[in-house]
Amino acid sequence: MLVLLCPAVRVTAPRPGAVAGASTPGEKTLATATSPARLHDTALEPVREVHVVGGLHPDLPFSYFTDMLRGIKQARPDIHVKAFTAVEVFFFHRLYRKSVEQVLTELREAGLDSMPGGGAEIFASETRSRIIKGKADAAQWLDVMRTAHGLGIPSNATMLYGHVESLEDRVDHLVRLRELQDETGGFVTFIPLAFQPWEAPAMKLPETTGFDDLKAIAVARLMLDNVPHVKSYWIMITPRLAQVGLSFGADDIDGTVTEEKIAHDAGANTPQVMTVHELVRLVREAGRRPVERDTVFGVVKEW
Repeated sequence: MLVLLCPAVRVTAPRPGAVAGASTPGEKTLATATSPARLHDTALEPVREVHVVGGLHPDLPFSYFTDMLRGIKQARPDIHVKAFTAVEVFFFHRLYRKSVEQVLTELREAGLDSMPGGGAEIFASETRSRIIKGKADAAQWLDVMRTAHGLGIPSNATMLYGHVESLEDRVDHLVRLRELQDETGGFVTFIPLAFQPWEAPAMKLPETTGFDDLKAIAVARLMLDNVPHVKSYWIMITPRLAQVGLSFGADDIDGTVTEEKIAHDAGANTPQVMTVHELVRLVREAGRRPVERDTVFGVVKEW
């Protein structure tokens, strides 16, 4: 069995949340030149992808995002830009009074190559309203992805589990992803995301157990037989458990990652960087054959 890995993949860039220099912890707006500057620093490294996600900033012009994409492509024309969740795209649609299709078209023309799967959280409306408010609902998230896929923009898909959702909610979520995939075929991989309880201490929830993490991977592989790949995401569940996940239905262990902000801003205490050697060792000791891939799962190198 092949196991896919993508080295040096992520320089997670701007997280718009407040004005520059704001005192609110974790909230800052980066200058549009910051992301390209970070890529210049990696000019001699085999970075294949830049992954850009942020907050929902009400005061930035749309040109902030298109200029950022153009700057990234100018700094590294060869790099794949995976950027903006469906929640962000829907926010752009509402804030800038553009259709979802127009937003995505302009982002693609500026340099967008694919989209991450974040913001899906859990689709069940009652549960979703308990964990996020004021953002795209399930139907809106799915419609953004439907439109993206129709424009030829591939994406990931995710599910956040281990919070207040029920098992029925998880099944409902996977069924809706499966139905959209039947329609568009645009999801390249599914990523189960373990809830990080330290992000919301008021909820007083425990961490997910290893059994639950592995079950999420295994059930996803069984239900999403129309999605080509399932990821065992070491950033969320630790490298050791991600390695075990390769025997529970996952065929992707993610990549080396240059700088990861999403999970670690939420309090994750897993490593931020893994070397290619470390990933290859994890895969081989799990009895699998490591294959280096690109963002859309094209084979780059077999180890």
